Amino acid sequence: MAIEAWYMDSSDEDQRMPHKLTPNQPVSLEELQQLGVFHWKLNADIYENDPELEQIRKDQGYSYTDIITIHKDTLPNYEDKLKMFFQEHLHLDDEIRYILDGRAYFDVRNKDDRWIRISMAKGDLITLPAGIYHRFTLDDTNYTKAMRLFVGEPVWKAHNRPADDFDIRQKYVASLQCA
Repeated sequence: MAIEAWYMDSSDEDQRMPHKLTPNQPVSLEELQQLGVFHWKLNADIYENDPELEQIRKDQGYSYTDIITIHKDTLPNYEDKLKMFFQEHLHLDDEIRYILDGRAYFDVRNKDDRWIRISMAKGDLITLPAGIYHRFTLDDTNYTKAMRLFVGEPVWKAHNRPADDFDIRQKYVASLQCA
């Protein structure tokens, strides 16, 4: 099954709600790829020995992984962390996440600065390019377990918007002009 994404409404309602426009305005996988966002659907039940995941890691150079469980009973400072994850930000490196269980949303900005919500479920692996403005939240199930993948040692630093002066942001925006 393909990933589901759509343009978001501007409601201030709970961030964990879908926030679809009426009528819904879906966003295709091709449109996400033009933004540098890539997706794979894998079998999360075999993630520890999945040859497809191993091949992706090898091809992309993802040498480091860890697993985070985001739930009020497992994540210290849960509410503060959710607020932090939902702050619009960018990273100097790609962000790679693989949902092993549960559900969540990644929101990314398109070329025109509109929010696109990407619904993530068990088995979805996504890459967000360095320099893209984005944010993360759970859905109304309030639970996800995700593998975080990195090239080399992990870098956790988020740069909240505005961060337009960073070289990586300028390179990202330039790449959109070429697409």
